[in-house]
Amino acid sequence: MKRNIIFLLVSLLVLSSCDDLFEPAIENTKDIDLMYTDPIFAQGVLTTSYRFLPDAYDNSEYATDDAVTNVISNSYLKMATGSWTASYNPVNMWTNGYGAIQYLNTFLEKCDDVDWADDPEAAALFNMRLKGEAYGMRGLYLFHLLRNHAGYSTSGELLGVPILTEFQDANADFNTPRATFQECVDQIISDLDSAVYLLPVEYDNVGSLEEISEKYKDMVTLSSTYNRAMGDLFKQLLNGQIAKAYRSKIALLAASPAFQDASNTITWENAADYSADVLQYIGGVSGLDPDGATYFNNDDDLDNLADGNNPAEILWRTNVGETSDEEEDNFPPSLFGEGKMNPTQNLVNAFPMANGYPITNTNGNYNPASPYADRDPRLTYCIVYDTNPVSVNNTPILTGSESGTDDGINVGETSTRTGYYMKKRMRMDVNYSNANQSWQEKNNYTPRIRYTEIFLNYAEAANEAYGPTGIAPNAGYSAVDVIRVIRERALGITSDPYLDECSGNKDKMRELIHNERRLELCFEGFRFWDLRRWKADLTETAKGYDVSTGKEFEVEHRSYADYMNYGPIPYSEILKYDKLIQNKGWE
Repeated sequence: MKRNIIFLLVSLLVLSSCDDLFEPAIENTKDIDLMYTDPIFAQGVLTTSYRFLPDAYDNSEYATDDAVTNVISNSYLKMATGSWTASYNPVNMWTNGYGAIQYLNTFLEKCDDVDWADDPEAAALFNMRLKGEAYGMRGLYLFHLLRNHAGYSTSGELLGVPILTEFQDANADFNTPRATFQECVDQIISDLDSAVYLLPVEYDNVGSLEEISEKYKDMVTLSSTYNRAMGDLFKQLLNGQIAKAYRSKIALLAASPAFQDASNTITWENAADYSADVLQYIGGVSGLDPDGATYFNNDDDLDNLADGNNPAEILWRTNVGETSDEEEDNFPPSLFGEGKMNPTQNLVNAFPMANGYPITNTNGNYNPASPYADRDPRLTYCIVYDTNPVSVNNTPILTGSESGTDDGINVGETSTRTGYYMKKRMRMDVNYSNANQSWQEKNNYTPRIRYTEIFLNYAEAANEAYGPTGIAPNAGYSAVDVIRVIRERALGITSDPYLDECSGNKDKMRELIHNERRLELCFEGFRFWDLRRWKADLTETAKGYDVSTGKEFEVEHRSYADYMNYGPIPYSEILKYDKLIQNKGWE
């Protein structure tokens, strides 16, 4: 594993040989020690680590009860139907994760000696910011490695992954054992704490010295110097608020049922506190973006984003670009899309009625003969069901097996397998031009972290730690308060009797929070990981619904064993290094 990473590090830095990292450089190549005198090259060592960031829209829903795909060769489909092994692992983070960490460790070992600028104040600020980024990014990658590969050994020990805090050169001992889960969590939080200490909450230009954060005031005498190192130019790079959000994510993971163990000291209280720390910056529940649930189709926000700014819903995102990738992949075939993401009836059933009651509750007044009437508005803008309009002409999509259209169930290779298409993630003002034989391309981005996620993190942790109406010490609101504002935004109701009913029972509140998380974050790459950390049933058969017959039907069976709550260590690494212990069940 680490030999491959060394090669990857060298090649991406345009170094012609691994030897260049350890011996005098071959002629016409750049030695790694050039970092000391070339700040652009040094910064490139850090920024290269951003290339390994995992995709937020990873389509892992195909491996859950929320969706299937019509792409039969899809790796998540194979994984969900019995092909997941230590040798075939579509969620393997090992090479990319440790590849990024190698860059970051190289940078951290050398950054204090880099000539960042002629101005000593600017040089100190640059080093502080870049070092903070590196610590934060290292914590981020170790989080993803832990989430994807932690688990219990055959002896019952809760293990994490190897912790690397130094660059592994050619003489390093690559046969590194796995650290404990707790040691990994401690390292992640330590790195993220360092990032929070070194970085501004956000990157913004200041107009005067008085606007500069206290931790930088003694370092700088000109506001222009601060702006040069910490200003607007660096938006969408990792900042203090992003580092705090990852503390929320790691604490929620560690506190979850799958990792409850005597050796793990992280609590639900910790997870609530870290989440509240993020939300404090936007004013708690009053800071929930009223338009945040439709971030993917808020045309004004999308068209006018500039200078690295974010809509109120978005904490971190990818760059804005003119694309039509989502629409090409997921529009129904009658609109020239490939219809790849097919939501399940399982997910459709999870959307409540417009009054907030589940469809199984008699107070919801659900009518099976008219299954989409008076439902949660999120159903309409997240999922294409029969007659739900799509695209610029509001074209009704007919999904029944007897619809007589290309959009009907199993009509062709690009038609739905469930009776549904995904609507979320796509702009409805994008279409295919018959005249030009091409797709329109409009501004799009992918969110890496939405504030709604952190609100849901807090609600889940606060309910477990303090009950539905209890309040974390550094917050001014409860789990019920959070879910109330989320449901008010979604349903448009000020009276929520079902939430009031749940507020008196921790178990019922847990079910509601889990369901709200499922709905709010659907198709954003959460369900696969949430089911595992909750130790929930992974084998629920994916179902569809045919409006032509009025019947549900089975679409795809899930084939998971209990041990698959935890991913494997790559089999190739187990073969190479005898100190690496495989997770139970993957031997």
